[in-house]
Amino acid sequence: MAFAHLSSDQLANWLDIKPSEITIIDIRDKGSYDQSHISGAAHVDNNTVSEFVASTDKNKPLVVCCYHGNSSQGAADYMSEQGFTETYSLDGGFEEWRQKSLFISTP
Repeated sequence: MAFAHLSSDQLANWLDIKPSEITIIDIRDKGSYDQSHISGAAHVDNNTVSEFVASTDKNKPLVVCCYHGNSSQGAADYMSEQGFTETYSLDGGFEEWRQKSLFISTP
């Protein structure tokens, strides 16, 4: 696998210091994403992944978030195969992020 694991604390620290230097995607279903998500995260699903890959800077670090940190591993590996040079799977997913009350956007 060509991705690394990133803890929610590591991501929070990164967002505190250099938020513009990282791309975050949320691969949960659209309804869950719309309810709440990591601030600055883009929603990416099967319908939008090709456009995302084609239009995103592959040299910026990419963090993939799902519900619990399982599906994001496969997605992070896929993104790495698509040419992203630094790809991470968020350990514990959005649920751990939410439980720690870190940088959440809600409608």
